[in-house]
Amino acid sequence: MPKPDFQLSRNAFDRLSFRGADGELHDGVVPVRAFPIADPQHGIALVGADGHELAWIDSLADLPEAMRALVEAELAAREFMPQIRRLSGVSSFATPSTWRVETDRGDTEFVLKGEEDIHRLSAQTLLVVDSHGIQFLIRDLAALDAGSRRLLDRFL
Repeated sequence: MPKPDFQLSRNAFDRLSFRGADGELHDGVVPVRAFPIADPQHGIALVGADGHELAWIDSLADLPEAMRALVEAELAAREFMPQIRRLSGVSSFATPSTWRVETDRGDTEFVLKGEEDIHRLSAQTLLVVDSHGIQFLIRDLAALDAGSRRLLDRFL
């Protein structure tokens, strides 16, 4: 695996710093996934505070362990997309309705404003956006239990 031509570190304010091959230091660097749902391990841009891309990472696996840990920690801090594992119930089949769900981050409730806030990303993947703009992912419809699929079918 070739060594990247840049360095990453944390500055005194715990922000990601980037030093390119030219030696110039950029603070406040943000990693951005090109395909956060379909292929989260590949295609990551390191973007400077000015919004310009500083480097492209084809695969996180290509980075040395310490650098990969920095990028993954920064991504985890930025991204919040709980995955719905089960629908426990809905307040009504008319919207807006309150959904009670089990996610990979625990149980929660949220308000679905309308059916248009359920977005089909693929045949088996849905993105559900609550009334506050928080995105919930259903990665595999077939993996949901029968009761969850029945509740969800009423909104699709």
